[in-house]
Amino acid sequence: MAVYVDDAVMPWRGRRWAHLMADTLDELHAFAARLGLPRHAFQDKLSGAHYDIDTQRRERAILLGAVAISRHRDRLRVRAVIAVAKAQGRGLAP
Repeated sequence: MAVYVDDAVMPWRGRRWAHLMADTLDELHAFAARLGLPRHAFQDKLSGAHYDIDTQRRERAILLGAVAISRHRDRLRVRAVIAVAKAQGRGLAP
């Protein structure tokens, strides 16, 4: 099982943001807690189950063992991770 953080650092409110996702929701929530993210920051919309994290937390997540995935270099892996996150968001995966 793994936790992933993408490189989709999107600008919003003066910061750049990425997505924290995982193979299971339990793993995702536990890792988010280690990063100090509140549970109400969890998003399970159509875009998939994830937490938005700023670039500073992204770097910390990687140091704590999150797998950095690139939408530019790891397209197949990113698609697979996003597919799992979408299924989780719809209640169809662990």
